[in-house]
Amino acid sequence: MSNVTSLAFMLLLCANHYSVSAQPVNILQVRTIAVSPYGIETNEKLSGIYYDLANRLLAKAGIESEHHIFPYGRIMHELKLGKTDLTIMFKYKELADYVDYIYPLPTLKNVVIGRKGADYHSVKQLEKLSIAYLRGAQFSDDIDNNPKIVKQTVSDFHQGLLMLQKGRVDAIIGPMVPIISAAKQLGLSKAFFGKPLVVSERTPWLQLSKKSHHKVSAKQLKTLFSQMMAQGELKTIQQKYQ
Repeated sequence: MSNVTSLAFMLLLCANHYSVSAQPVNILQVRTIAVSPYGIETNEKLSGIYYDLANRLLAKAGIESEHHIFPYGRIMHELKLGKTDLTIMFKYKELADYVDYIYPLPTLKNVVIGRKGADYHSVKQLEKLSIAYLRGAQFSDDIDNNPKIVKQTVSDFHQGLLMLQKGRVDAIIGPMVPIISAAKQLGLSKAFFGKPLVVSERTPWLQLSKKSHHKVSAKQLKTLFSQMMAQGELKTIQQKYQ
């Protein structure tokens, strides 16, 4: 390679590096949990209650965003690094130092539920039983800290219900809404299930990574989001997925 060609090649590399590094960090990175009906990915089409709610918020705020649907574990990892700026999900102790909690959504009840005829009345009754548990989630401290309860991790509620249907687990744990949503997709009616045992109540929050590089205003998001909740936009979106 001649000296002239080498010089041209180096100048091209420098120009490319400058153009990439000079790009401003102005696209908010948003992630929604991959749990139907909150975050749904079908044939590369994204939707869901939290997905739509976050998009409406950012449209009102006039903020450009890039929005993906990811599993719990990946979102939590990215929040710590600042690769995810904004999400809606439960509070987790391990994220307490990494996120700011902007605004709460209505509290959800987490339940353990089995097949018809299997009615559970206490966590103690679950010992030596096997429960389908969403990977990366934390639904109940009492169950999480009880080594006598077998937890079979699953990628989603659909997989957990298939295992329950085939008798590979005794019960499944999680919020009732996504469990019933997954059951409908599998053609399982409420008659398939026994009586649910409420094991915790958790509140989803709109939360912002403290390591976010985006100059988003937490105060603006809180103001807009609180207005949306007061105006019933969450309920309107929920009706769309019933």
